[in-house]
Amino acid sequence: MADRTRRGLLRAAALAPLAAALPAAAMPDVPVAPAGVDADALARDEAYWARVAALYDVARDPVPLENGYWGVMAAPVQAAYLRHQQRVNREGPAFARRAFPALHGAALDSAADTLGVGRDELALTRNATEALQALIGGYRRLRPGDAVLCADVDYDSMRDAMRWLRQRRGVDVIEIALPAPATRQGILDAYAQAIARHPRLRMMLLTQVSHRHGLRLPVAELCAMARLRGIDVILDAAHGVGQLDVRIADEGADFVGVNFHKWLGAPVGVGGLYIRRGRADDIDPYMGQADPHGATAARVHTGTVNFAAVMALPDALAVHAGIGAARKQARLRHLSARWLAVARDTGAFEVLASEDPALCSAIASLRLRGRPGVDDNRALADRLLDDFGLHTVMRDGLASGACVRITPAVFTRPDEIDRLCEALRAIAATA
Repeated sequence: MADRTRRGLLRAAALAPLAAALPAAAMPDVPVAPAGVDADALARDEAYWARVAALYDVARDPVPLENGYWGVMAAPVQAAYLRHQQRVNREGPAFARRAFPALHGAALDSAADTLGVGRDELALTRNATEALQALIGGYRRLRPGDAVLCADVDYDSMRDAMRWLRQRRGVDVIEIALPAPATRQGILDAYAQAIARHPRLRMMLLTQVSHRHGLRLPVAELCAMARLRGIDVILDAAHGVGQLDVRIADEGADFVGVNFHKWLGAPVGVGGLYIRRGRADDIDPYMGQADPHGATAARVHTGTVNFAAVMALPDALAVHAGIGAARKQARLRHLSARWLAVARDTGAFEVLASEDPALCSAIASLRLRGRPGVDDNRALADRLLDDFGLHTVMRDGLASGACVRITPAVFTRPDEIDRLCEALRAIAATA
């Protein structure tokens, strides 16, 4: 144990000067897109995306196709994070109490600008789950006998929070399964029917992009539908912000939880809670927290945060802006469309991705036909890893069964998608 401790100390001492040198050595410029080329055309410009991929130091063995968990930092963001962490560690509590509040405010300003919301409408959290639990648990416009609504595409923790309202608020919890395969009208009809069947419905959870199979809901239309009936929407935008070219405020939900460490590439541990101006009083202050001015920040209490992660948030948002939301969205759809076409052509797979591009995202899933079980899909993910060197993940919770989620990133190379296509053909041939 003593030798191990000594080796750790020596390793830390050796890494310190390297980390100090990182900002100067690892600050490549974000590639400039060719002038006059629209996002869809640029999505097929492999030279440009190779320059984007060079911003990321990622392991390629196994091929990383499980980028829905969290997004790795680009090199300039990682360099900034290490630099900030050194400062935090060097200056200690004096930094946290004296310098950090202004830096936190700067990060909040950058985040609000990126989301297209007011600074007073946003609070930084550690992740979208924390934000959404505060919104769901604190939603105060419920009375015993009212109803709330969630769906099979929603995130597990958020469904648990909705079910918890049964004991906390005395409400009925309505759960629906969205149609598969998904169509825009089918989704709208599913929610419209649920609203019509439950006249005491007061609040519903919507997921902008499902973590299970990447379905993108027509959120703006669903929010408009809910508003006509006096129903509030809490929006889970954990997977939408950063990969979709859409402003949060334009989606129509008054309460939103977001992640900055998924598709925006901030360090792990930074999310956000959005409350539209004028609606904060409809969410309880967090566990009796003082609230003299109806502040969004009073609706969540994160405790001590990862100072360096918050400080690196503006760096991540700068990289995101340099690439551009529309370009990222087009590129990610292009990469997914390549492997989805092969999966469909084999006939061996049930593909969990809509044929409607407006309902698609970077995330998509599949399963072998007739094999919706958890064990079947865990075995499929294992085979992709063990036999073909492709890292994916099994997801469960859809009414239709389990699936394997495949998620490229902006640094994913075309040859890696080709490798996935070859694997799918090989598996289909033996299915």
